[in-house]
Amino acid sequence: MTAVRILVADDHEVVRRGVRALLEARPGWEVCDEAADGREAVEKAIQSGPDVVILDIGMPVLNGLEAARQIRKVSPRCEVLILTMHESEQVVQEVLAAGARGYVLKSDAGRDLVTAVDALCRHRTFFTSSVAEMVLRTYLAGGTPGEQTETSLLTQREREVIQLLAEGRGNKEVADVLAISIRTAETHRTNVMRKLDCHSLSDLVRYAIRNKITTA
Repeated sequence: MTAVRILVADDHEVVRRGVRALLEARPGWEVCDEAADGREAVEKAIQSGPDVVILDIGMPVLNGLEAARQIRKVSPRCEVLILTMHESEQVVQEVLAAGARGYVLKSDAGRDLVTAVDALCRHRTFFTSSVAEMVLRTYLAGGTPGEQTETSLLTQREREVIQLLAEGRGNKEVADVLAISIRTAETHRTNVMRKLDCHSLSDLVRYAIRNKITTA
């Protein structure tokens, strides 16, 4: 039987260790790599070619939602599972819009994580029970799970810039992280502020926290 290769991304080492131990207890499964932030997760997903990527949402440099979008773009056959403490309809909408097919709360990981990874390996969806009920309510109310949100309408680069600015990085640091010129970083900053109708950096930070682009 072909081994299932899994990449685990979380900014807390103790969480990564716990997830690794849980998954590798399953015969034929291996954690092929780990990442401590979303940008590293994207890079290692490209390098390692895992079958499943497990992502936390609230990671530095690049959050799990944006990492999911980028991983799904470069590797459509790779399934993404969100493992998080966040539980809200808005976050679920963002997760589905990002292309993730699984959503497990950290509080349910001991019960649901192995089952969720098994489902994703078969290219099926899996949601923690409370999240599944939330998705069903949205559908029955006439909404579309995974429909576009304000954040998903921003460009990939703009979402990256928002997170870095909200984390307190200046234009030069943004430019360095993204490997762009300072002038380009300044242009992105101006465009983001205009699109979101933010009149100060404080407005932008509040937007980023509210939309789970970064954590408080």
